[in-house]
Amino acid sequence: MTRNGFTLVELMVALGLFGLIAGASVAMLAMAVNTRAATQGRLDGQAQLLQARALLNADLGQAVPRRWRDEAGRPQPAFASDPGSGLLLSVVRAGWSNPDGAPRASLQRVEWRLADGSLERRAAPMVDGAPLGPPARLLGQVRAIRMRVHTGGGWVDRWPPLGTAAGPNALPQAVELVIDSPETGEIRQLFLLPPAARQ
Repeated sequence: MTRNGFTLVELMVALGLFGLIAGASVAMLAMAVNTRAATQGRLDGQAQLLQARALLNADLGQAVPRRWRDEAGRPQPAFASDPGSGLLLSVVRAGWSNPDGAPRASLQRVEWRLADGSLERRAAPMVDGAPLGPPARLLGQVRAIRMRVHTGGGWVDRWPPLGTAAGPNALPQAVELVIDSPETGEIRQLFLLPPAARQ
């Protein structure tokens, strides 16, 4: 007389093998999810860095030697940089597009700052007498930013350089920005200002 079925030993071996395969599958799935999340985080960081670089390159590449007045009517230099106070740079740029034909100039005053570990850009609706608009956060988790500008005589840490006769419409020749973040490490970038705008 033949009996069909599994013995208890065969059933236990089959369940043990199924448990091993299921455990390995779960571990591989968790590793794939973690790897995807880490890769996405790095890609997002790179995209933010590229966006900030493109915007800064546009701002500096279209800089114009034009003084502006603050809300109290006090004249301000065309270009300013004082990283010690948190101000990376303040500049008036050309090329502000106006697709709606609003009654405004094509010049725009922008300011870049490091605030609470984020690289921020603010723009004013008008060059003279208008307060800056809300900040646009372009790059987060920044450990440190070092910035310096190049004059005819070399690199300096601020603009206008202390002890020099740089006029209020003077612009530097180049800007160097070193960004240190946990995602990308330390990245050095160099931006040239337009030759026609330099003094």
